[in-house]
Amino acid sequence: MNEKEWDLINSAPLFDGVPDEAVRRLIGNRGAREYDKGVILFQQGTPADAFYFILDGWVKIYRISPRGSETIVGVFTRGQSFAEAAIFDGAEYPVFAEVIVPSRLLCIDAKNFRRLVHEEPDLALAMLASCSKHLKYLVEQLEQLKRLSAPRRIANFLVGLCQSSGGKCIVTLPYEKSLIAKRLGMQPESFSRAMLKLRDLGVTMERERIAIDDIEALRDFAGREAEQSGVTVHL
Repeated sequence: MNEKEWDLINSAPLFDGVPDEAVRRLIGNRGAREYDKGVILFQQGTPADAFYFILDGWVKIYRISPRGSETIVGVFTRGQSFAEAAIFDGAEYPVFAEVIVPSRLLCIDAKNFRRLVHEEPDLALAMLASCSKHLKYLVEQLEQLKRLSAPRRIANFLVGLCQSSGGKCIVTLPYEKSLIAKRLGMQPESFSRAMLKLRDLGVTMERERIAIDDIEALRDFAGREAEQSGVTVHL
């Protein structure tokens, strides 16, 4: 791995406050691995023997109901980790994890991590903080699904993709529209209809390319309903 990737790892919430030497000892010489789209990293009910850190790309976490329907739990990207809690509580992954675009990931061995936690107590505190952040994210997602209209859910999602805080912006959807729709709690056709309602705010879509005329106006549109409904929108 290069130094930029090490910097990304060291700046992640999971490793905040942990000595660089300890982090490098944890990761060891295994290095990162490239994964193709569609690769299943682990399955619901299989032994939890590792967790992952994303250097580049996107991974979706989901559950399959007894009837076979899929429920997306979360979608993670560069600089984020997932499945840390599973390696402690015991035993099995409670979800599936699937790579949704070509990605570069670190796979961190559970036994090695647990051993290092005993040597570096700050790592345990950082892991608890990371798990708390994941929980907060899930609660906010549920709140949005319950209280925000479909157009405002999309507006919130798009603002989160913008690299600047104001003015115009062009973003590329990071993965398929059908998966974005599922993540936001709607059907693909509902996603398309909701996108049309954002045209009055200067939002236009051409395939995976989204043009936004005024980021602040879009943020205000998403935030206004969130404020009225008691939801805190974090962008």
